[in-house]
This record gives sequence, C-alpha cells and structure tokens, in this order.
Amino acid sequence: MDFKDYYSSLGVAKTASQKEIKAAFRKLARKHHPDVNQGDGSAEARFKEINEAYEVLGDPDKRKKYDELGANWRQYEQAGAQGGPGFDPRQSSGYRTMTPEEMNDLFGGDHPFSDFFETFFGGGRQAADPQGRARAGRARAARPGRDFEEEIELSLEDAYNGAMRRFTIQHDGEARSVDVRIPAGVSEGSRVRVPSEGERGSGGAKSGDLYLRIRLTPNAQFERKGRDLYARVAIPLITAVLGGEADVKTISGKSLRLKVPPTTQNAQVFRLKGHGMPVTGKSGEHGDLYATVDVQLPRELTPEQRRHYEALQALEKKGAPTGAEN
Repeated sequence: MDFKDYYSSLGVAKTASQKEIKAAFRKLARKHHPDVNQGDGSAEARFKEINEAYEVLGDPDKRKKYDELGANWRQYEQAGAQGGPGFDPRQSSGYRTMTPEEMNDLFGGDHPFSDFFETFFGGGRQAADPQGRARAGRARAARPGRDFEEEIELSLEDAYNGAMRRFTIQHDGEARSVDVRIPAGVSEGSRVRVPSEGERGSGGAKSGDLYLRIRLTPNAQFERKGRDLYARVAIPLITAVLGGEADVKTISGKSLRLKVPPTTQNAQVFRLKGHGMPVTGKSGEHGDLYATVDVQLPRELTPEQRRHYEALQALEKKGAPTGAEN
C-alpha cells in the first residue's frame, strides 16, 4: 500500500493556503464530476481521489494531523515490514492511528475512502471492530452536498429589469430544467442562490446549492458605477449657447426632457435623480442617471449661417479689450 500524497492529488504545494486548496478542489471537481463525464470510469475515480484529498486538506485541523502522521509514514512502513502479517499499526511507538469512530468524528462524509485512508487514519480494516465499522458507516452516510457555482452573462437592461433564465441541470445522470429569477439591480460579481440544485446530499442529508455568478456585458450607451448610470447627451452648439432642451434616453427606454441653461459648457454634467439602477431588495429605490453634455459643432455651414458667424466674430473683436490679439 502506497502513501497517498493529497497535495499532489489537488496539484498544490504543501505550503498552499486554505484558499488555494479550496480553489484547486473546485476547479478539479467541476472538471471530473461524474455528471459531466457520464460513463467515464477514469473521471469518476479521479473525482473520488479529489474528494478524499479535500476531506483531509480542506480543514486546517485535519490537514495538520495529516502532515504530522505523514512525516512518520516511512517509520510506519518499516515497522509494518518488521512486524509481519500480525502487525498492528496502533501499537507502533510514537503515534497511533485512529479507531473508526474517531475517524468518523474527525472526517465524516460519505466518500469511498481508499485503503490508505482507512488504514492510516482509521486503524486498518483488519483491526477495526465490524460493528464499529458499521456504526461509522451509518454515521458517514448522512452528508450534505457541496455547493456549485456557475457564471452567467447578463445585459445591463436585464440587470435593470430583472430576468428569467432556464437552466438544464444534471443530477445522477438525469437532466431537468430549472427556471431561475434574476432579481432587478444585480451587479457585476453578484451571486444568485438557487437552493438545493448543487451536489446531491447522501443519507437523507440536504443537497448543496447552486450559485449563479453574474457577469455584465458592456453597454454602448450607459456606464454603470454602483447604483448610478452615466451617459453622454449630444446637444447642438446653438442650444449650448442660448439654452433649450435636450432628449435623454433612460435605461428603461423612456425619454426625459433635460433643461439646458444658456452658455452650457462641453462636458458639463447634469444629474437626473432616480433614473439609475434599482437597488436589489429595496422596492422603489433607484440610483441616479448622470448626463454628460457633448456639444456638437456644425460640420457644414450655409452661406447665411456663415454670415451670422462672421458677424458674431466681428462683434467679439469689436468688444475685445485694447491690445488683445486678433
């Protein structure tokens, strides 16, 4: 029986942080999960190996015990060779392995643990009491399912209005459709919880949850910052100079009339209160829409327009202070 290198199973270094271990487990579990590799025996075996490794390394206390016992593995192996068939590893000097009851209290779970795990942590299959193993097996049978996480793309309009999405979810080789309501106001990175649609629990325990992580697609007209929206509004030069009104389209599709005061400068910002994104969980509460003025200069002039601009230019020169450059 060979030593199980759980760090190697997860592809992490012995110095890896708990966060790195968790990330590695999630990545490998998604890749090798039986639901996405139906009929692939090697993927199922790899999935079991990954789960066993995470059972130990995913908890700091369990990991510490594995590191301590792992350091004595060669001593254990040599003692076993000297002790012969009747050797009981629990009598080895310096440390002892755990009884099935102790193993269940520490590790729990409903995983088909390897011989190494059973022997190294459970006192060995030969040394364990059959009734004790049965009690431990029944206790391990009830294990909650793990949570799954998936990424979905959402337009800014759907994030504003809320949306319904239909997903096909596979459990134990069976596929079924689930309708998920995405609440209005979700932001980049938000997670929407779908109860009991993660990994199935065992022994009557509850299933895990499915979390949908939101990724917003870029919008050509609006930029989102928190609950507020930002947009550019084009206005003619004459409106900027003399004042007037401009149409501002909102994310809801409605148009608002923006009052533009005389001598409005390019890039001036106007706040339209309550026309930003809805606040999730707070009915009727919205952020604001900020409209940035984009003054449009004429590209062509009619002869009459040119005469008027030239007259304006002459007026400005006439009113210029003495000594001003022309």
